[in-house]
Formats: sequence, structure tokens, C-alpha cells
Amino acid sequence: MTVRELQPASFAFAVVDALVWFGGLWIASGLRLETPALSSGVSLGGGATPFLGLLVCAGVAVLAYTVLARLMRLHQGRHLVGSFDEVMPLAVGVAVVAVVVTVVNLAVPAQMLPRTAPLIAAPIVLVLAGMVRYLVRLAAIREARRLHIDRTRRALIVGAGDIGRSLADSMRRDPSSVWAPVAFLDDDPRKRNLHHADAPVVGTTEQIVPAATSVRADVLVIATSIISADTIGSLTAQAAAIGLPVTIVPPLGELIDGVRHTDLREIQPQDLLGRRPVATDLSTISDMLVGKTVLVTGAGGSIGSELCRQISTFGPRELVMLDRDESALHALLLSMDGTADLGNENMELADIRDAERLDAVFARHRPDVVFHAAALKHVNMLERAPDEAFKTNVLGTHNVLEAAHRHGVERFVNISTDKAADPHNVLGLSKRVAEGLTAQKARTAGSGSWVSVRFGNVLGTRGSVIHTFIAQIERGGPVTVTDPEVTRFFMTVSEAVQLVLQAAVVGDSGKALVLDMGDPVRISHLAQQLIEASGRDIQIEYTELRPGEKLHEVLFAPRENSAATAHPLVTGVPVTPVDMHDLPQPHDLHQAAQFMDAMTLVCGSMSASTSAPSAPVPVRL
Repeated sequence: MTVRELQPASFAFAVVDALVWFGGLWIASGLRLETPALSSGVSLGGGATPFLGLLVCAGVAVLAYTVLARLMRLHQGRHLVGSFDEVMPLAVGVAVVAVVVTVVNLAVPAQMLPRTAPLIAAPIVLVLAGMVRYLVRLAAIREARRLHIDRTRRALIVGAGDIGRSLADSMRRDPSSVWAPVAFLDDDPRKRNLHHADAPVVGTTEQIVPAATSVRADVLVIATSIISADTIGSLTAQAAAIGLPVTIVPPLGELIDGVRHTDLREIQPQDLLGRRPVATDLSTISDMLVGKTVLVTGAGGSIGSELCRQISTFGPRELVMLDRDESALHALLLSMDGTADLGNENMELADIRDAERLDAVFARHRPDVVFHAAALKHVNMLERAPDEAFKTNVLGTHNVLEAAHRHGVERFVNISTDKAADPHNVLGLSKRVAEGLTAQKARTAGSGSWVSVRFGNVLGTRGSVIHTFIAQIERGGPVTVTDPEVTRFFMTVSEAVQLVLQAAVVGDSGKALVLDMGDPVRISHLAQQLIEASGRDIQIEYTELRPGEKLHEVLFAPRENSAATAHPLVTGVPVTPVDMHDLPQPHDLHQAAQFMDAMTLVCGSMSASTSAPSAPVPVRL
């Protein structure tokens, strides 16, 4: 019998309620007379409850209660047994019957029970009747759960907090659930004795193997909003050692209507970074975006598309999505609202290298806020094509800056990279120059905010090492890593964009805002975690660092003076301005090496001028 089938049996509950009324009146009379003793006869006397009088009063109560219950259909399934909906009509029925018995007891010539006994009996009867119904309900629920567990997967849940308990409730209450919570693991010592949804806390996250064995778990479920990368790695490794599958609750930001068992999914690469709380001041971000025209360049890319998705939730007057890749814009529209009408006025197909086309777009939409995410970003490819990096990352950024200035943009955010901090490759050099151009615009524009935001690798984006590793694993290996000691900073795309929006608010014009990336991740360790998650026996092969690659990335240049901002995860650093007039024009550069030399010279001058960032860099080739 399931909870939905808890309909009362009329005769059985009528008999039970009759016994309850007899017992309730006896207890009430005994309390009033201060003795449970019974005497023969009908009328009250001798300091004991008259047995026949008790039977008569109980008979009146049962008759009145049966008639009243029939009228209210208490025994005919009006409410589920033991439900809160049943309490009110049950209480009304008991109260009315208590009054009826009191009147009868007072009306007869020979008083059968103490005058107040029926009224005292009312709460006793209500408690006893409610207890019987609760026990029936509890027995039915436990039987349903036992049958449910027999045909479902036994889940060992990591996290007995709000998320874990809500998940367990969802598993229990939904008859279609394929999961059954059997136990929790939690590192909080205050929860060591906790029981919820018939599932106890049986240990900590270090005790997966004995806990899973003792409760015969079929799956490990990670249900927490905050968890470190080390803990995620430890959990998956322990589970893999005993062949226990692992699933996880998505981040809270991805959940629409609370935590449900249907939200569970397998571990994904971004989960391996762990989860940390990212608090953003939504009110200030909203003030920046609500009712404004916002333009995003590179909207079809990984960062640009997530920017569009998050910005759209703040109610801008218009969100202009610009990219040179029509297929990327098509995919972005599908991901945002399920439609793909590229004829929308806010979809702009344009190349940031084309200054004339950019000017037309800005003139048509007149944006208030611009997020400049368009760039060439592949390190190894740009090493072979520094001229292309110069044309897009330097000249393209200049074109966007000029169009923004001409058409009165209030706030400009240039998306940079950690490789610009101490540049040793073409990508870093070109993005460092772009930071200088943005700082120069802040110096000369006279109004508005012009900042760059610098952060490291975004997990799962196109071209990310994660995609390379997954593809290699699917082919059966080997997985190639450049060096056993190589590390990189990683963020999830959602986390990065949240902080980009926050940095746009708290940053001082002309500065670069550096996002706190957490601890650097050892790439070999990340590769090993992905291999373990796949369940395959695949080897890691070490190659060597390629041109332009470093063993370890940094977020700050050696002589940069960082300063705290209003947000703990965002730090500001001064940037030396770079005047475009001091850069060579593309028609003066004819070979890739010349573009490389030009950017190297500019960045060298910027580093030398760090102590006096207010002056633009004079560069002459």
C-alpha cells in the first residue's frame, strides 16, 4: 500500500474509534476521581467509575461519533489516513461528541460519570485516534519504502545539509523515483546522529568504502553546493576503487525549482574543480544592466555566449550579440530561447577587424555597455600566426574601443587573459597590448569606465584541454600531457562570467581587474581524474612544452602593484596606457616576425613603465 492508497477501512476504523472513546472516557473519569477503579452499576458513587455507566456513555459517544463521522465521511475516504487534512474534521467531530455526552450525562437522573469527564476525554480521544492513524500511516509508508528500495538503486548521499535532505525527500516522495536514500555521509560532527527520511548519517567522506559496503549502496550521490576539488577527487577515487558509480547534484544556479532526484547527473569535467561560493552583488550588477542597451562582441564564443545568457536575466533594454561566425550565433540563439531567427535586429554578423562595419553597428544600436570578448585565443596556433593575433586582438580591440567612444558608451569591459600578466607567447603579448589600449582610452575619453578583466583558463570551453583529454580517452588513449609538473588556473565558465559582471561594477577605469582563480591545477592530476571517471585503463604520455607554453602561469606581472577592490575575489592592477599612434600599421609590417617584434617591444615598454602607468608607452620600430 502506498501513501496515495491510505484510504480508511470504514468498519475497522469505526471499531477502533469506539474503543478509543471507551478508553478516553475511562481515563478521563479516572483522572477526575483520582483512581482507575471500576464499580458495578450505572450511577456514580463510591469513588469509582461505574462500569455500566461508562458503557452507556461510551455507547452514546460511539453512536453520535459514528453518525457525525458518516456525515463528514471520515470513514469513507474523505482524507488520507494520518494526513494533516484529517486532523481538523477529526477534532471537530470529537469536540461535538464530547458536548453531546456531557449533555446526556447531566440530563439523566442518576449521573453516570463526573460532570467534566467527557470534556476531559475529548483531547485524550483526539490524541489516541490521531496516534492510531499515524501508526497506520507509518506502517504503510515503511512497507512502501521497503518495496521501493527492492526495485530501486540504493543511494549513499554525500552531504546531509539542506540539499542532501531535500534530495532524499524527493527520492522518497516520488513514486516514479529510481533512487532510494539509504544513508548519508557528512563531515560535520554535529550531524553524526542525524536521521532523515529513514536514512542515518553513517560516517564521513573518508569512510566511503565501509559505509557503502554496510548499507549495500548501488550509487554514490554528491549533494552539496560547496566542495573542494580535493574532496571531489577523493570521493571519485574511493568510489572507483569499489566500482561504485558516482552522480552529482548540479550547481544551484542550474536548478529551476529546488533539488529533485531528476536533476542528478554523472560527474562532468567542471565538477572536478570543486565548488566554492561566489557571492555577487546582484543589485549593483542590475543597476549596470537593467534597461540598458548592452553589446557583446564574440557573442558566439564560450565566454561571450555565457555573458549573453547571464546578461539577459537582468532585463536589458536590448542585448546586441555580435560575432563573425553565423553558426555560432545560430547555436547561441537556440541555447537561449529555443529559436534561431538570425534575422532579429539584435543579431549582428560583423568582424571586429572591419572598423567601418563596427561603426555602423554601434551607430544603429548606440549601446550603453560593451563587453568585448571577441579574440583569437589558441596559444599554439597563434605562435605560428602572430600577424593574425595582431590584426584581431590588437587592431580589432582598437576598432571596438574607437566605435564605443564615438557613440557614447558608458562602460567598456575588455576580456583579457592571465597570459597577459607576464607575456611569453603571442596570445599574451597581443592581449597585453589590448589592455594598454583600453587603459589609454580611459585616459583620453574623458568619461565612462574602461576596464580589462584578466582571468585564466575556462573549463570546458572550445579548445580547452578538457575536450582534448576526453577525445583521447574516447579513442582509447593515450592521454598526452606536456609535462608532469605543468599547472594552469581554471574556472568554470559560469563562475568566470559572474565575476566578470561583478568586476565591471567595482573596477576603476583604466585598470585591469584580476579574478581570483583559486589554486592552480596540476594538469596531470586533472587528466588522471578524467581517466578514472571514464572507468578505462588508459596511460598518460608526457611530451614536452611547446613554443609559447610555460610550466606555470601567473596572474600578476612581477612589478605590478595590486590593490583590493570592493569584492574579495577581484583585484585591481594599474595598466600602462598604449597609444595606437605609437604602434606600427599593418601595412608597414610584412612578415610574422615583424608583428611579433612589434608586440614584444610594446609589452617590454609597458613593463618598464609600470611604476608610472599614467604615461602612454612611446614605441618606435
